[in-house]
Formats: sequence, structure tokens, C-alpha cells
Amino acid sequence: MAEAVNKDTGYTRPRKMKYRKAKASWNPAMQAIPVSGIRRLVNMAADMNDVIHLSIGQPDLPTPKHIIDAYVDALNAGQTGYTMDAGLPELLNALAEYYGKRYNRELSPENILITSGATEALYLAISATSAPGRQFLVTDPSFLLYAPLIRMNGGEVKYIPTRAENNHQLDPDDVIRAMGSRTFALILNNPNNPTGAVYPRSTVETIMEECAYRGIQVYADEVYDHMIFDDDEFASVLNCSMDLDNIMCISSFSKTYSMAGLRVGWVISSQAAIKSLRRYHMFTTSVANTPAQFAGVAALTADQKCVNDMVDIYRQRRDRIVELVDQTPHLTGYKPGGAFYAFPNLPPHVDGSDLALRMLKETGVCAVPGDAFGDDCGNALRFSFATSCERIEEAFDRIIPWMAKQQF
Repeated sequence: MAEAVNKDTGYTRPRKMKYRKAKASWNPAMQAIPVSGIRRLVNMAADMNDVIHLSIGQPDLPTPKHIIDAYVDALNAGQTGYTMDAGLPELLNALAEYYGKRYNRELSPENILITSGATEALYLAISATSAPGRQFLVTDPSFLLYAPLIRMNGGEVKYIPTRAENNHQLDPDDVIRAMGSRTFALILNNPNNPTGAVYPRSTVETIMEECAYRGIQVYADEVYDHMIFDDDEFASVLNCSMDLDNIMCISSFSKTYSMAGLRVGWVISSQAAIKSLRRYHMFTTSVANTPAQFAGVAALTADQKCVNDMVDIYRQRRDRIVELVDQTPHLTGYKPGGAFYAFPNLPPHVDGSDLALRMLKETGVCAVPGDAFGDDCGNALRFSFATSCERIEEAFDRIIPWMAKQQF
């Protein structure tokens, strides 16, 4: 406690002081970050017993053994330091060869930046380019990361609704009509989260051609690019465009190889764009997890049977959940073509958020309300089928009779 001199006696005496409690002075841009509709339900479920989760989009299948072995071998070999800022050279070469062959496009390691998952890749791409006066086109519904990142950095979001009656397919004419003088970029999530829609080549090529003509940037979130259930060939922006000048293609190992917690993703773009993003990357996470990058090399260079086997399992689950949704009163579904989500509709006037909350409390089944993903889908629910068919069936054994009792 500070001391003060008494003018009458000349002696010092303690001086009483009050300290104000200071609150953190957050950047006003933090207001752009909403409370996650996914986490709100999941956190509530954490305090409950006997909950069946059809909520979180995380693979439940085990990571293939050869990938785990490569991770452990890297640790045992002392590979625990930093890599080059762009990423492990062996992984950059493996990605360039793998995607170059898959999409018949010449790629070099200089076209690629390794990041801490696709989330960091999206953060770098969007926050480095979003600015006041720049408009970004985003589908509605869409993954909940895009709009907050755009708005945090002063950009404007313009939504392009997709419709359940059209299986949430993206209409190229709707995209083109939405383009204007302030349109800076389009975010294209294919296969889509939360709808599971897979956009055909004709759609992607038409959109890419128009964006190239207008000089509009395309940020392609393709983290589910291997989870295709009905089409033989996935229409990536990498093989639907003439060059990479206006493209940032983003993916990761998380979904394809069940490596979500290892946190390795990447951006594929022009060499000039990658050079700029590398500088930004150095001031965010610096480098991705080193032993996980060695595991990524093993994932890409080994036999891909493990991926095909996992996709077959997800396809079986997709088919089963489609059947169960069709049997559920008040739910109207369709057949998602990829990812591991079903996104059925409730009657138009029903609040999906309220229903998801009541369903969790009364049945113990956790699903995500549609309004977590956009403004035009408040009467939808997202069911993740990243869980076994047995658990999916058990969940709908609870949901179907409960829904039958609802009076809408």
C-alpha cells in the first residue's frame, strides 16, 4: 500500500487506494463471432447421460495404422523441431505429385502451403483479403467459419440460398446474378457442409469461367473431396479452371484419413499467392505439426485402399440414415452425395433450434439446428453420420416415436 506524509506531524501514514477492475478491451470485430450453434448443443449434452451424438463432424473411424506408425517413427527419430515455413519438403512434393496426378494439373511445391488444418488455411486466405468494400458470396447454408472471418476484417457477406427441394444444389445462374461491381470473392464448399451436396462438373466449370472473366477470387473448401458416394469423379476447382491465378484450393487430412486431431491442412494456389500467405503464416502458427506432416507423407504415398474402405462405410451409413429420415414424421429429406451429413427439413413454420433443444432433453439425441449454418434454414436439422449404423439406428429408435407425438 502506498504511503503519504501527514502535513501536521511529518510522519508518514498509509494511503488508501482503490484499484478498478479492468475488463479486456476486445477488438470490436469480435462482435462478428457468434456463439457456435454446434457447441451450444454439444456443451449442454456433456452434462447429460446416455446421449447419442449425431452432431459433430469428426470421423469416428480409426486412423490407418501405417499413418500412426509414421507419426510414431517421426517422434522416435527426433523429428520434433520446426519445418520450413511452407511445410515439410517431403510433404510438399508428395502433395504436388498426388494432386497433380489426380486432377491432371501441373503443380510444384511452390504452389502449396502447409497449414495447421484447413481451418488455418481458411483463416489465412480470408483474413488476408477481406476488407471494407469487398463483398464475398457465400452459400446459405454454409459452414459457420466463413462469414465471421469475412466480417471481422470489414468485408461484406452476400448469401446465395440453396433449396432443399433441389437437394441444395448450387444453381450457377443464381451465383452469376449475385455478382456485382463490389463482388471480390466466392467461397465454394464442395462437397458441402452441412448439406452433403456435391456440385457437378457443369456447375463448377460455369462458375469458375464466370469468376475468371470477372476477376473474382474463388476460395474452394474441398476438405470432403474424397467422400463422394455416387459420382466417379469429383469436380475440383483444380481441374475446372484454366490457371490458379484467382484460386485458393483448401483441404486437409482430417476427413479423408481420419486425422482430425493431427492438424495438417494446405492451400494450393499460384506461386505469388503462396509466397504472400507464407509471410502471414509465419506470424500465426509458424509451422504445422512436424511429426504429423511425416504421417501425411505416409498417407499420400501408401496404397489408398484404406480411403476407399472408409468411403464404403460412410456410404452404407448414408443410405441407412436416408431410409430412417424418410420414416420419420415431419422430416423431409433427400440423398446427400458426399461428406457425412444429412440436412432434412422440418415443416416451414417449425423452429429447428427449439426442436433440437427439446429433442436433446427428451430423447438424448444431439443434432445441430439449421440456423447454425445460415439465415434461410431455420427449419432444418443437421445429422452427422460419422458414427456406426447401430448408433444411428438407436438414435432414430428414439427420434421417430418422439417426432410422431409432436403437434406442429
